[in-house]
Amino acid sequence: MFEIFREAEFNRRYHVIYFTELGNHDRDEEIPRAVMADHVFDGFLSGWRKDEAKFHIDGILARLNRGEEVSKEDIRSTLKPYLEQQ
Repeated sequence: MFEIFREAEFNRRYHVIYFTELGNHDRDEEIPRAVMADHVFDGFLSGWRKDEAKFHIDGILARLNRGEEVSKEDIRSTLKPYLEQQ
């Protein structure tokens, strides 16, 4: 599972958290950070194409952090081949 979020404070940058990849120490820092942030998008990545999906997520974050308008529909469309159906 992953979540794209925007910092609620500081510089308001966009980030991603991959919950299934967090170690115990990381969980204590990263999960509260994501909970306090503004939710943008979340989902489950299919395991066998996860690295390819992360490449696209990085591109989405770069666009968002440049100030581009990226809708949830745009994100969903870009990541559709990599998302597990629920």
